Amino acid sequence: QVQLVESGGGLVQAGGSLRLSCAASGRTFSNVAMGWFRQAPGKEREFVAAISWSGGSTYYTVSVKGRFTISRDRAKNTVYLQMNSLKPEDTAVYYCGADRRLFYSGSVYSPPHEYNYWGQGTQVTVSS
Repeated sequence: QVQLVESGGGLVQAGGSLRLSCAASGRTFSNVAMGWFRQAPGKEREFVAAISWSGGSTYYTVSVKGRFTISRDRAKNTVYLQMNSLKPEDTAVYYCGADRRLFYSGSVYSPPHEYNYWGQGTQVTVSS
């Protein structure tokens, strides 16, 4: 059974940090790009960050650039999202996803419909 399991969410004060993890099982994801998305109450799921299958390229939405860092450990089949200088507007459920395209070398950014596996999400709450 293929699974993506996020962890590391929680409650943190503004300016604090959290590190999210996304552990994959059931198959290797070392040959596909991985991404983080988030969804706040009443809003659509939005792209946060993505990393290429090789780990050599990353892409961030403007609102998190310089504060968040995506990385991956291909040997551990795990993707991370280091979140620093958190703001109340970062409050959301964070999801990791796996791109459906093997060894894709195009743009690191991909819309949600290019992702065919999703985790269950982890809640991040930033208090002011």
